[in-house]
Amino acid sequence: MELSFLRPVYTRPGPWATVYLDASRSTHDAHPALDVRWRGLRERLADQGASAATLTALDDLVRGHEPQPGDYGLAAFAADGEVAYAEFLPAPPARDLARYTPLPHVMPLVAQRSEQIAWVRVLVDRTGADIEAISAGGVPRRAVATGGETYPIRRVKPGAWSQSHFQREAMTTWRRNAGDAAAATAELADRVGAEVVVVAGDPQARTMLAAQLPKRWQDRVVQTDAGSRAAGADPMALDDVTVQVIAEAAAARAVSDLDRFGMQENVGAGLDAVVGALQRAQVETMLIVDDPSSTATLWIGPEPTEIAVRAEDLAELGIDTPQQVRADDALLRALVGTDAAVTLLDANEAPELTDGIGAVLRYVDAATPHRPA
Repeated sequence: MELSFLRPVYTRPGPWATVYLDASRSTHDAHPALDVRWRGLRERLADQGASAATLTALDDLVRGHEPQPGDYGLAAFAADGEVAYAEFLPAPPARDLARYTPLPHVMPLVAQRSEQIAWVRVLVDRTGADIEAISAGGVPRRAVATGGETYPIRRVKPGAWSQSHFQREAMTTWRRNAGDAAAATAELADRVGAEVVVVAGDPQARTMLAAQLPKRWQDRVVQTDAGSRAAGADPMALDDVTVQVIAEAAAARAVSDLDRFGMQENVGAGLDAVVGALQRAQVETMLIVDDPSSTATLWIGPEPTEIAVRAEDLAELGIDTPQQVRADDALLRALVGTDAAVTLLDANEAPELTDGIGAVLRYVDAATPHRPA
C-alpha cells in the first residue's frame, strides 16, 4: 500500500490531535447522537492538552461537514489550530478514538484503507465507454468516453456494394473509438492509482481498448463477458465479477510481498532489523501484523529516519531530546518520509514473521544487519 496520501500529516512537528469518529446520520436522532459522541472526544482531547484553536478547527469539521449517505466514519488529524488532513471512512471505525500525541495516530486509517483496492471499471461498446473508479480511500470518480468517430459503426452485410471498403472503415472507426476510451481509462487509472482494471462490454471493443492501453495498465486488465452498455442491462453480474477481481488482487498483493520477503537471505526480519533499515531509507515495503492492542513503543527525533528501539541509539546521533511514541506511529512516519510502502497482514497470514514485522529491502550491502542463518 502506497502512503503518499499521508504526507500532509507530517508537514509540522506536532503534537497532533487524532480523531476517529462514527459520523453516521442515517437515523432521525443521528445529529444529537453525533453531537454527544463528538463532545466526549473533544473533552478527552482537551484533558490531554490540545489547544483551543486545534479543538475549534476539529469542531468546525465535525459539526460542519456535509453529511454522507449511509453509515460512515471520519478520521481527522489536526495541529497548530488547523486540520491538516481529514478523510471520510466507508464504514464507521471499530471504536471512536481521540488522542493528543507527538505523532498522529494513522494506523487505524491505514488498516481501513488496506482493505480497499483502487480499481477502474470500463463498460465499452463500439461508440465509447462508461468508466468508473474507486480510489484506495473510497473516493468514486466517473468519466464517459464518447468516441470521436461515428461513421461507419456497423459493418455491411456480405455482398453489399464496396463491402470490403466499408468493413475496413467500420473496423477503423471501432479502433479509434476504443483508443479514445483507452486514453480516458488510463487517465482515470493514473488518478486513483488503480491496481486492477476491469473491462467489460462488447467483446471486440474491449479487446481493442485493452490493446491500446499503456503497457503498465495492460498488465492489470481483467476482461469479462459480464455486463453490457445497452439500456436496461442488469449490472449485478458485472458487480459480482468486480468484487471477486478486487478480492483476488488484494490477496495476490499480500502473497507477492511475502514471497519477495521470503527470497531475502536473513535480512529485514524483526523490529530491530526493520528500524535499522528505516534509518538508512532501505525499506521498499514493510510487512506488519496489525495489532490495535499493541503497547510497543519506539524513540524518535525530528526527522522521519530518526527512529530507534532505544533512546541511547538516538543520543549517539546527537539527538538530545528523543520522544517515546507508539511503535506503529513511528514506523509509518518513517515509511512516508522515505517513500516506502506497507502491507498489513493478519496473524494467520504470517505466523512465522519475527515480532510480527519484516521488510522487503531496496538493497542489501555489507552494513545491512543479517541474522544467523
